[in-house]
Amino acid sequence: MSSPDDAELAVGADAFTREGRGLEVAVVGAGAVGATAAYDLAREGADVTVYDRGSVASGASGRAAGICYDAFADGLDAEIAGDAIERFRALSGDDTFEFVECPYVWLAREDDPERADAIREQVRRMQENGTVALELEGDALADRFPALRTDDVAVAGIAGAAGYADPAEYTACLAAAATGAGATLETETPVEVRADPSRVIRPDGDVHEVDAVLVAAGARTGGLLADAGLELAVKPYRVQALLGDGDLAEPMCYDASGDFYLRPHAGGILAGDGTEEREADPDGYDREADPEFRTDLRERVSHRVPAIDLGGENAITRSWAGLCTATPDRDPLVGAVRDGVYAATGFQGHGFMRAPAIGQRLAAEILGGDGIDAFDPTRFDGDEEFEIAEGMSTEPN
Repeated sequence: MSSPDDAELAVGADAFTREGRGLEVAVVGAGAVGATAAYDLAREGADVTVYDRGSVASGASGRAAGICYDAFADGLDAEIAGDAIERFRALSGDDTFEFVECPYVWLAREDDPERADAIREQVRRMQENGTVALELEGDALADRFPALRTDDVAVAGIAGAAGYADPAEYTACLAAAATGAGATLETETPVEVRADPSRVIRPDGDVHEVDAVLVAAGARTGGLLADAGLELAVKPYRVQALLGDGDLAEPMCYDASGDFYLRPHAGGILAGDGTEEREADPDGYDREADPEFRTDLRERVSHRVPAIDLGGENAITRSWAGLCTATPDRDPLVGAVRDGVYAATGFQGHGFMRAPAIGQRLAAEILGGDGIDAFDPTRFDGDEEFEIAEGMSTEPN
């Protein structure tokens, strides 16, 4: 993949005005959100250094599913997701990364009336908020998407704006664009974060004092800030996914009753769930998928998409586990934690799909603009007790 220059990516509303001149920012985490924020800050003239303990997209972004949609009942969530999709479209191209438009369907079975009612309510609220969404019963869904088995489906929703991208490609593209705009990228460089004044400490003990530090380090964000005396109400949890043989053009699908998602993929079909509702250790979790997960999920996928036969272990070409982050109210923690220190975490598995919009909003806040009040990281004390809940849900948020 070629490294795009600033002119290739700065389109439309992304034209820059260099508002960041004289501002020095450290971004900790070269994932999708961190790379996007670094790009937007660098384009505005800020002196940006991006640190990562590994390589670009070596954490959660490199293990994400790449599903993008605006299917949120909450107006703010839908607005951010819609803005992200528009930016995916604007930034994608032959020399950057591919964003594939693809319908997103979420459904509930006839023997699951609670989730079916929740989907109906979710679609109703989306329509009231002006978000394009359709509600279909099983027969109509079969006519629209013949690849899906629908004889047991009570109701489905269809999002008006959806698609998918390769998260690693997107992140690498935005990291390259950030360096093209003047940012410095320091990978394989684990750092410590400190506040008052804002600074990072490199492995050799060198202190890099800056005007602002943005910690967008996925599951490690909470720990990095805790070491700086800044507690966040966030917990990492483990999720699993697999890539199997098969030919599926559309749709992307979340089977709420079966607790799994799937999407088309260049290598076949990508599917996942495997959520573990307990806190995981970012430095000690199992990065391989469980054998039981693979066996169970391939049966559910083959049931929902009969043309996809994952019955043999050889039909699964790859499987893995990654980490997501949860918060008490299932909304992310995005914005200022203290003067000069910002965080982006707690996305409940929706971090990649929101990255183009969240990164842009974070950059604007660091440059002196308003934050996202509903996502204010300081709305919690940081010591709250809460249970981890799966990110994908039919519950109106």
